[in-house]
Amino acid sequence: MRARVFAGTFTAALLAVHLLVSVASAQNALVVSIWGGNWKDTVEKVVAKPFTAKTGIPVEFEVGGTIDRLAKARVAKGNPLVDLNFTTTHVARLYISDGLYEKLDMAKIPNSKEIAREAFRSEYHLGSWAYVYTVVYRPDLVKEEITKWSDLWNPALKGKIALPDFDPSHIITIAALMEGGNEVTWQKGEEKLKQLKPSIAAFYSTDAQSQDLMKTGQAPVQVMLSVNAYHLQEQGIAVKIVQPRDYPGIVGIDTMAVMAGTKKADAALQFINFTLSKEIQSELVKALRAGPVNTGASVPPSLAGQPGIFVTPAQWKERGYIMNDEARAKNLPAWREWFTANIVKK
Repeated sequence: MRARVFAGTFTAALLAVHLLVSVASAQNALVVSIWGGNWKDTVEKVVAKPFTAKTGIPVEFEVGGTIDRLAKARVAKGNPLVDLNFTTTHVARLYISDGLYEKLDMAKIPNSKEIAREAFRSEYHLGSWAYVYTVVYRPDLVKEEITKWSDLWNPALKGKIALPDFDPSHIITIAALMEGGNEVTWQKGEEKLKQLKPSIAAFYSTDAQSQDLMKTGQAPVQVMLSVNAYHLQEQGIAVKIVQPRDYPGIVGIDTMAVMAGTKKADAALQFINFTLSKEIQSELVKALRAGPVNTGASVPPSLAGQPGIFVTPAQWKERGYIMNDEARAKNLPAWREWFTANIVKK
């Protein structure tokens, strides 16, 4: 009987110690905010676990949508619930204007010396990887070859195109460029974009919806994130990712930043530096099918030279159009309103 009591007491003591260790570990963990799904899974596997193995610093994740996470950060201003944030470069401007980011100490990010000039988004945030929004289509369902953005206006594509409704900045900017404007003078492309309306079969709000529309053939021509297009190819869907001849694909750069008020700024800077290393960047290219920002990263032969994969200054300049972050962040609400009223609404 006494042995049983002792054993039970000993087991309870072990559980208590384990609980205390777990609580302490959680309190010491670096909390990273990022999108869910493949983004979180990849960063956890490729970056966080090796980072913990190297530094001993545990990493936890908060996942959510871009705007939802921004809203949470605004509520928690000054006492952030997370320590490090991943978001798109233009949305990062909203964090900066709201005083939610801490200025980066570049001396503690020595790998920043190896990244492309385009990845230096500001003194508050640095690029982690790149991609493009470009034209993607299924040649087995579309007889007409698509080589340019302007091909989307071909009447033969009527009822075959899908566009994102959550962020129409890509197609709005392309339409403006076609009419001699840009993301600042975007109104120049309004009439041009209205001419595309009869060809639109559907709109999508998530990556999953976009991929389903392509798989089923409901919308075999899309303005799509290059990362998603490569994913479809891996699944055996024969999509073609266009390197447009008239205007480059619209570049997206996801970025990292340290939250203002965090008590783990040093750990966050270590994480950023680790992510920017040549070795980790090389692994991210393979896992995400996104372009590296470290100019020394290796790229698989199958991805070299493909849309959204930039490895030289010339490729950054010639194969991608980088929108003005501040203009994009400022105009996005107006773009959504105009796009919904004039393009989405029947």
